[in-house]
Amino acid sequence: MVYSASQIWASYKNGSEIYYFIRQIIFYLLGITLYLLIRKIDSSFYEKHKNTLLIISIFLLIIVLIPPIGIVRGGARSWINLGFFAFQPSEFVKLSLIIFTASYLKNNKDSMQKLSSLILIVLLVLLIFGLIMLEPDFGTGFILTLTILSMILLSGIKKSFFYIGIIMAISGIIFLIIIAPYRLQRIFAYLNPWSDPLGSGFQIIQSLYALCPSGIFGTGLFKSRQKYFYLPEPQTDFIFSIIVEELGKIGGVVVILIFFGLFYECII
Repeated sequence: MVYSASQIWASYKNGSEIYYFIRQIIFYLLGITLYLLIRKIDSSFYEKHKNTLLIISIFLLIIVLIPPIGIVRGGARSWINLGFFAFQPSEFVKLSLIIFTASYLKNNKDSMQKLSSLILIVLLVLLIFGLIMLEPDFGTGFILTLTILSMILLSGIKKSFFYIGIIMAISGIIFLIIIAPYRLQRIFAYLNPWSDPLGSGFQIIQSLYALCPSGIFGTGLFKSRQKYFYLPEPQTDFIFSIIVEELGKIGGVVVILIFFGLFYECII
């Protein structure tokens, strides 16, 4: 589906229909290799090196803000380009902060009824959220904050502490929306994309043009219309629209069921 969704854009931009297809295969093979290696590492290794992992992650979040090092994609300076591939430091900090928080909550479980025990975690979250917002990447910062709040709740703290954290988080979100109104416009565009059909709602509307007429069986593999420069990012953010357009509602349901299977395995 990456090949099908990207072939027109790849041919136009890179002169080869299989450009993104080959890259996807390479990253797939690299991913499988790393998976087989990393799964052999005992979880105690991560706990032992939690401080080092967190410091490295924060350092990467800082240097990505330096223009020659960090590159801008999608309006955010959140990528470090190594030449043959680019990566987002915020993805590493997600893991390192979760590892650090899990270890901290485990080692301080007897004192979690005290608000003072949470100060370190709160300060770390604020620091990391602040660095991510300098890129800016509100979505990643929001998800990371919500994840840590969930971990703290599950650790057995007083419910009143958790409610205080929720109130602070909501207040922070409101403040960030006030200082950057485009975030609120994105929410409105999601609720009613036709309010700004050529601006913030354009991508959603084009995805609906792919989804709605697809029928049960779709237009057929490789026969999408929306990938012909109508739908932005057809092979990445909005590939699901192309899948449903070509493979129909059945194809969409299959993808959703696969995700449910993945979520189930993760929970287990």
